[in-house]
Amino acid sequence: WDNADFSRGVGTTFYQEFLTLNTIKPPFVRDVEEKVRRYLRSSYSAAWTLKITWEKAPAHTARTDTLRTITYQAILTTDGFRSYILMLYQDGGMQWDYTKLTATNVLIGYT
Repeated sequence: WDNADFSRGVGTTFYQEFLTLNTIKPPFVRDVEEKVRRYLRSSYSAAWTLKITWEKAPAHTARTDTLRTITYQAILTTDGFRSYILMLYQDGGMQWDYTKLTATNVLIGYT
């Protein structure tokens, strides 16, 4: 995550927690489980999942550019032993002008 700037009233952040240990799983959690199984080719049954959405988030340089926003999500999930994160970006990828960011070593993803 970079320095999104919500100080100008543009963009918002939402989150939703899913406790699914010994309960019926909502379609969203079943979809996350299916993605983990498909991408990692392993069995997986989520006990807890957190979805965070940054909607129309402007970059820290929003003082000068509030038109280039990005909507993205981070989905954290665990079965109590293994933990995973799915990072999802809007169609078209990152819309921020990375040449105007203060950091020059910009990546999409994590290490």
